[in-house]
Amino acid sequence: MNRVQKMKSEIQQCGFLSVRYLLREAGYSDDDLFYTEDGKPHLKNGKRVSITHSYTFAAIIISDTQVGIDMEKNRDKIQRIAHKFVDTESEFLDENNLIQHLTMIWGAKESLFKIHPDGGLLFKQHLPIEPFQITDKITKGWIKTAVFYENFDVHFEQIEDYTLVYAMN
Repeated sequence: MNRVQKMKSEIQQCGFLSVRYLLREAGYSDDDLFYTEDGKPHLKNGKRVSITHSYTFAAIIISDTQVGIDMEKNRDKIQRIAHKFVDTESEFLDENNLIQHLTMIWGAKESLFKIHPDGGLLFKQHLPIEPFQITDKITKGWIKTAVFYENFDVHFEQIEDYTLVYAMN
């Protein structure tokens, strides 16, 4: 509770508590979770964990393999920042559902970013997403650097006005 009371906003507090609730539902306690210096969450038993929260939603994913998860509200703002993360993906964008499609691409890249063991990734350059349609619900995403070259299955789900994306191999 000391940590929660030090948080600046009610949304941060809710996100923090929601994640702890989800961990408890998965059979873990707050003591089972720790963060490395780079801010990445880990479980003491060696399983992989990834965490996300957006406004009133929170989600976790736990696996024996590498995983990343992201949840984003579908908002118009994504169009203004698309130039920062969209590269070859512009070739397959659905103009009729642009906000949702861009949000899916952003979530895919954010999920991959969470998997990568080191920093220094550029979303446009190092995290290409293979072509997909919104109805596909799955595609491939890549982490491509000089020392890391691997692809992951990227899954998409729409929950109300939010996009949930998780990547795993």
